Amino acid sequence: MGLLRAHHISSKQATEGNHPAKRQRCFIFTCSPPSVRIVHSGHACNVEEERFSERVYTIREGETLELTCLVTGHPRPQIRWTKTAGSVSDRFQDSSVFNETLNIAKIQRHQGGRYYCKAENGLGSPAIKSIRVDVYYLDDPIVTVHQSIGEAKEQFYYERTVFLRCVANSNPPVRYSWHRGRDVLSQGSDKGVEIYEPFFTQQGETKILKLKNLRPKDYANYSCIASVRNVCGITDRRVVFKLTNKTASPSIKLLVEDPIVVNPGQTVSLVCITTGGEPTPVLMWTSSSGALPEKSLVKDGTLTLPAISSEDAGIYSCLATNNVGNPAKKSTTIIVRALKKGRFWITPDPYHNDDNIQIGREVKISCQVEATPPEELVFSWLKNGRALRSSERMVITQTDPDISPGTTNLDIIDLKFTDFGTYTCVASLRGGGIPEISIDVNISSTTVPPNLSVPRGKSPLVAREGDTVELECLVSGKPKPIILWSRADKDAPMPDGSMQMESYDGVLRIVNVSREMTGSYRCQTSQYNGFNVKPREAVVELTVQYSPAVEPVWQEVRQGLGRPVTMTCRVLRAHPSRVLRFEWRLSSRLLHAGHFDSRDETEYTIRSLARESYGEYTCDVINEAGPGRCTFLVTGKAYAPEFYYDTYSPLWQNRPRVYGYKLQWTQMNPNSVDRIMAYRLGIRQTGQQRWWEQEIPVDGNMQKGELITHNLTELIRPETYLVRLTPITRFGEGDSAIRVVTYSGEFLCSFEEDPICMFTQDKNDDFDWMRHSAATRDTKYTPNTGPSGDRSGSKQVSFTGFYMYIETSRPRKEGDTARLLSPTFNIAPKNPHGITNPPVYCFTFYYHMYGKHIGTLNAFVKQKGQSTSDTGPVWSLSGNQGEHWRQAKITIHPVSTFQIIFEGIRGPGIEGDIAMDDISLVEGECPDPPSNQVTFHMGKTRDASLKYLITKDSCIQTAESCSAGSTWNKFTTRGQANTEK
Repeated sequence: MGLLRAHHISSKQATEGNHPAKRQRCFIFTCSPPSVRIVHSGHACNVEEERFSERVYTIREGETLELTCLVTGHPRPQIRWTKTAGSVSDRFQDSSVFNETLNIAKIQRHQGGRYYCKAENGLGSPAIKSIRVDVYYLDDPIVTVHQSIGEAKEQFYYERTVFLRCVANSNPPVRYSWHRGRDVLSQGSDKGVEIYEPFFTQQGETKILKLKNLRPKDYANYSCIASVRNVCGITDRRVVFKLTNKTASPSIKLLVEDPIVVNPGQTVSLVCITTGGEPTPVLMWTSSSGALPEKSLVKDGTLTLPAISSEDAGIYSCLATNNVGNPAKKSTTIIVRALKKGRFWITPDPYHNDDNIQIGREVKISCQVEATPPEELVFSWLKNGRALRSSERMVITQTDPDISPGTTNLDIIDLKFTDFGTYTCVASLRGGGIPEISIDVNISSTTVPPNLSVPRGKSPLVAREGDTVELECLVSGKPKPIILWSRADKDAPMPDGSMQMESYDGVLRIVNVSREMTGSYRCQTSQYNGFNVKPREAVVELTVQYSPAVEPVWQEVRQGLGRPVTMTCRVLRAHPSRVLRFEWRLSSRLLHAGHFDSRDETEYTIRSLARESYGEYTCDVINEAGPGRCTFLVTGKAYAPEFYYDTYSPLWQNRPRVYGYKLQWTQMNPNSVDRIMAYRLGIRQTGQQRWWEQEIPVDGNMQKGELITHNLTELIRPETYLVRLTPITRFGEGDSAIRVVTYSGEFLCSFEEDPICMFTQDKNDDFDWMRHSAATRDTKYTPNTGPSGDRSGSKQVSFTGFYMYIETSRPRKEGDTARLLSPTFNIAPKNPHGITNPPVYCFTFYYHMYGKHIGTLNAFVKQKGQSTSDTGPVWSLSGNQGEHWRQAKITIHPVSTFQIIFEGIRGPGIEGDIAMDDISLVEGECPDPPSNQVTFHMGKTRDASLKYLITKDSCIQTAESCSAGSTWNKFTTRGQANTEK
């Protein structure tokens, strides 16, 4: 990095030179409430000002929206972007944006709305500025045609009317025009044509062209042109419809059966063809379930579904459109054959209300299967593996599918001992292709109805949050039925989200149980796979214990030596909560323990911090489920410094190849810890590994908001540097802050902060330049002079922008001068032979000279050893230049240390205020000056008598550009030229 030195100055250094760092009290110089303004740097079609300072930013859909929130104030304000759309407030992009620039690439129409930039730094009220973003777009128009054919009346009247409707979505509102061929159609231009005014439908704005009692010339090409008058560069959109005597709405035909019944795994093709319609209809397929299956293929009206599954079943529709009449639609249903979920139940003698199977009584065995399609379902019964036919004592019936679909019954009348055995219900689909479902039901003397109970010790059941628990109900009987589990004490879902869960072994297993699952659970027998009798049920109580939830979970406590610290750990919730104890520890050493009383918090106090008191403190709040922990990190580390980014950009040099930078910062919460004794400054050139470090001593106590200044010099041009700043107390090093210092080769000043970019007032002039804004300047007595706002256009009190101006009211008199001096820009060489290639700079500023008594504004470049009288101004202008901010550009070639001096000279009256803003000094030449054929506007009128005089150096003295060393022209408001050297 080469040699690098850092110099520091103090507030007294100019007179005493013995303080290590420059520190300014916030409330004296630097602290200021936030102000904010919004600028755009994206693709703007138009930016307008509306009432109450709201700005309307118009952008074309698909362009990039880029808004920048420019803030002033110290400490540096925090910036937040939010958005409101209509009357509904929504979080922008699901959250607020916390940086200066809001960037939305390829903006869409729904992203229009009002965007707010809010800046706050704790001083005064937050500053808020809004801008309304209006997204412009124009969709392609769509023309639809509708025909009406009237009935013949009295054998001589016949009317065939055609309506052409044009619809286009747009913002701003669309304007339509109709053309027949190359002819423009308008209301009244043709007796057979009627044009309706646009009206709004759900599809958008609609324009209707009515053709009454069609004539041969009406068969033609009709164009609908939608226009938003080229706003935002959006070109007109055109759609053409050809109307002929064959124009007709679409008609289609499906070359498939309805319904289509297939087996899983088959490939299904649905063919749709057009049978009519002019123009040729466009075909598309839709599904009742929403989107078509991912594996589906569509080609020329044919929909192919390979390897179809049950999930693909549903209604498929072919839709044909040609923008004439109504779309044509044909549908077919695909049924995928399937058998699933076989169940059975046993009903003891229903006439005697018995729960047991008894010899001599009736027994009914029911079997149920879900089948698709249900009408293909076929049942058969077997007894001990042999086919069973219906008889007087063995009655086989299949119930009505509408009442109990997919169910068959076997009634055994006058049960005998020989009827005991295994009965099998077999379900199949006619035509085969689907595996059968067989259900075995054993009827014997040991077949008994179910009984349900909760095992001893299984209720109430206590578990800890996160455990895996098993709720159990014992079920006896033969066969064992399915057990249904549900919540008994609340209308809440089960752990899997359903209202009821099935269990075949009577056990409900819950993984990772949570506190919300505490409560009563009901288990009950189902009629399925068992007896069709009154359900048996039992209840299991589940209690989920969880360790205490506490706050804070983690907290950093910063405090200096010798000061007290109190830490508080609060219990939010716990189960059980009746037995809670706490343990305070420093690392692993127990400090204090006890039980909670009626309070829900515990405290630990350190009366005076010693070095051994620093460390990590934990407070464990403990119940039967475990501990909840509060953690406190007690440290004496200083907080990080906060860099002051509003410092003017680096420019002035000690040597041609180096530059300096004025590093400024405030200290976050300096009084929270021990006094900051010094800062460790580290500087590293970007791309290098080595840090150059030094200590900056700090004298005395530091106050919150104090601005500390440290000059960095000997920075090599044009390199960029990382700067790391670390506060040091008795505890040691605190938190570091890192920022980047970039060489910009320019000096910029907008007068937004005080001090005003190190500008100073000349002590030998007649009066001073004043820093003002639209909010602070009083134009009550001189309303026809001076600017209404700064160069950026800020006019509202809460969003001020500043500028410098001369107040020409009394006691000022004609000829009085006010001079403003820039900082010194040092380019002095180190060697005695001077600079062989002196640098060149472009010096620009904005000026405002409005009023009938405007005097003169001069700009001087004062080099070392010279006076302004030696060289004369490098730029000069006199007289009323209109109520506008204008820019001046001057190329200068200094050969030694120099200053920029602005001189305002009072004119003959009080309406002579001159203002300037946005001063910049940039390395390199200014852009080429404009040609001499320039029309100069004065306010809203053009003064034809204004002359442009070209000097011997071809410098055109306008508001635009001039070079140093030329002969300069000073213009009066009458257009008369006065020439000065």
